[in-house]
Parts: sequence; C-alpha cells; structure tokens
Amino acid sequence: MTNLSLYTVRAVIILDGEGNRLIAKYYARGSTEQSYKTLKEQKKFESELFAKTKNTNGQVILYDGQTVLFTSSADVYIYLVGDPEENELLLLAALQGFYDAVCQLVKYDLSKRKVLDNLDMVVLALDETIDDGIVLETDGNVIASHVSKRGVDSIDVSLTNLNEQTLIDAYKQAKERFNLALLR
Repeated sequence: MTNLSLYTVRAVIILDGEGNRLIAKYYARGSTEQSYKTLKEQKKFESELFAKTKNTNGQVILYDGQTVLFTSSADVYIYLVGDPEENELLLLAALQGFYDAVCQLVKYDLSKRKVLDNLDMVVLALDETIDDGIVLETDGNVIASHVSKRGVDSIDVSLTNLNEQTLIDAYKQAKERFNLALLR
C-alpha cells in the first residue's frame, strides 16, 4: 500500500564542517513512532550520518532505514530525512528550495558563521519550507521573500531615513505605514 500522508519529512539537520549541530528539527507527527526521541539518540544519528556522508558526492542515501538527502556548501551540511518509501523528488525539491532560500538570505555566502549570524532567518526559512513534517513550499525565491517580508512589517521611524527622503517620499511612506497600522 502506498503512503498517502502529507507528513513526508522526519527531520531537517544542519551540521557544520566537523559534524556539530547548528540546527536540527525532528518531526514525530504523522509517523507511527518518532525515531530519535532523546537528544543522545539524535546526536548519535547525526554524527554517524555525518561520518557516512562527509566525503560523498551523492545527494541521496538510504541510511538507518530512512531516505536521507543532503547537500553541502563550504563548511555547512544540510540533511533532509524522510521515510524509506517517500518520493525522493519531492524531498529533493524541498531540500533545494530551502537551500536556495538560505543562500539568498545570507547573500550567497553559506558558511557556519553566516548561518549562526542569521539563525533567526534560517529557522524562519525552515518553518516556511516545512511545518511539522509537511512540505509547504519548494520555491526558494518565495521562501526567501516570505522570510524577508516579516522584517519589513515592523514600524520603525528613524530620523536618518526621513532626512534622506524628499517630502513626497516621506508622505507616501507615512501613508503606507498608517494604512498598515490600520489593517493590524
């Protein structure tokens, strides 16, 4: 019988060049049992997975009874873990969309330092891509625009911004911010 569940992702893991965890999200909902319940089990899985894939050029492996897709850039490794029966193309599209969005958000310099400096945006991008194991979006441009849009919604009026604008630009900006405040 084919798995017709929306819950396709079991985990998303981001490790640094030494195999240390930067971000890890494990999803239990939808599967009958969570594979790695304790932190110790998760860390063991992550270290074994890193050891298996650090010198590999592939993108898909079957490891510990699960489909694992991965990509790397400089000193960052991104893993997406799914069920063994799961469609690899769907998982690959989710992984590639998340990777593209993160690259855009860190100005195409994906490194451990950039991920840690922009941790809030990376986690938001992950949440925009996958929610509780369900793939929501696979287009990196859409994911990045949703994440970067959240920072624009906040109202901040600084005198330096107002000094650099013409009177008409300042009026338009004030009108837009007033309208946004009314819609909230």
